[in-house]
Amino acid sequence: MTTSNRKSHLAVRALCEGAVMVVLAQVLGYLKLWEMPWGGSICLSMLPIFFYACRWGVGRGLLAGFVLGVLQFMFDGGFALGWQSIIGDYLVAFTVLGLAGLFRGRNWSIFAGTVLGSAARFLVHYVVGATIWAEYMPETFWGISMTIPWLYSLLYNGFYMVIDLVLCLVVFALLYKPLRKYFLAEDIRPVKN
Repeated sequence: MTTSNRKSHLAVRALCEGAVMVVLAQVLGYLKLWEMPWGGSICLSMLPIFFYACRWGVGRGLLAGFVLGVLQFMFDGGFALGWQSIIGDYLVAFTVLGLAGLFRGRNWSIFAGTVLGSAARFLVHYVVGATIWAEYMPETFWGISMTIPWLYSLLYNGFYMVIDLVLCLVVFALLYKPLRKYFLAEDIRPVKN
């Protein structure tokens, strides 16, 4: 296979895998283990985006995350206070999942990428929650008196994001041995002669 044919083949494969991973992420987003009252849930929707980003890199990962954010807003009952929360809670928050691709090709890429992508998404939700959603902060949350929006956002968003992170890491740990070559993208790297 010539170099140009291989590049073309890989581009089509990346596009197809990306589409499948985004759809899988959207479907997993519907299978919520727990849903917070103002948005956010415990589910495995980030898992396919992390997997895709670690295989194909940060650029394609960011694009897949962006598409997932659009789908989440459109089809998963997206709740927003205005254009700022649409951009923050959906477009930016899901796009940054693609940062997992920064660790592409390393033995621990899927784990470090999952931590980085989750932390980046949490940071976006944290800032949006403390600024845009601050006026909806309840007087008490989990029995704690709420007077500081940053604390409320930390507790609210941290609750489901930490659990999502742990669930993704556990699933990847269980699948690492049988799927190692896919996590490391060995099946799409050029063959060395």
